[in-house]
Amino acid sequence: MIIPGRVVNAKPADFTTAVEGTISPLIPTLARAHRAMSQELLRDTGLSAGQELIVMRLFDSPAQSQAELTRWLGVEPPTTAKMLARMEKAGIVTRVLSETDRRVTLVSLTDEGRAIHERVENVWGDLERITVAGLAPAEVRELERLVRHVLSNLHNGQDTPAPC
Repeated sequence: MIIPGRVVNAKPADFTTAVEGTISPLIPTLARAHRAMSQELLRDTGLSAGQELIVMRLFDSPAQSQAELTRWLGVEPPTTAKMLARMEKAGIVTRVLSETDRRVTLVSLTDEGRAIHERVENVWGDLERITVAGLAPAEVRELERLVRHVLSNLHNGQDTPAPC
C-alpha cells in the first residue's frame, strides 16, 4: 500500500561527497547504513537491530547478568533494560534474580530465543556478503585490518591533538 506523501526506501542525503578526502564523516554514515541494512534483514525475525547481538551472545553461554550484557554491548544500563524488556515480552529471553546475589538479574534465552539463533546467523552471513560485495578476499582482509587499526586509534587516543 502506498501512502501519499510517504517516501518509501528513502536513502539519507549523502553529504560525504562534499568532504571528500576526509574519513571522519564517512564513519557515522557507514554505521547508519550498516545498521539500516541490518534492521531490514532482521525484519522477519521479529528482532530489532542490536537485539540479535544478545541472541548470539547468550546462545553458547550460560545465563549472564544484565550488567555483564550492558558492559559487553557498550551501552547505558537503561538501554539494555529496555531492550531486554522487549525481548522478554516477545518470549525470546527470560530474566530471573540470581539465587546467590538477589541484586543480580540473570538473562538467558528461552526455547524460542534459541530457535531464532540460526535465523540470526543467516542474517549475519547475508549482511556480511552485502557489506563486502565487490571486494576481493584480499581487500576484505585489508579493510578489516584498517578498521581494526582505526578502532584501536580511537580507543587508545592515538595522536590526540593537544588542546588549544
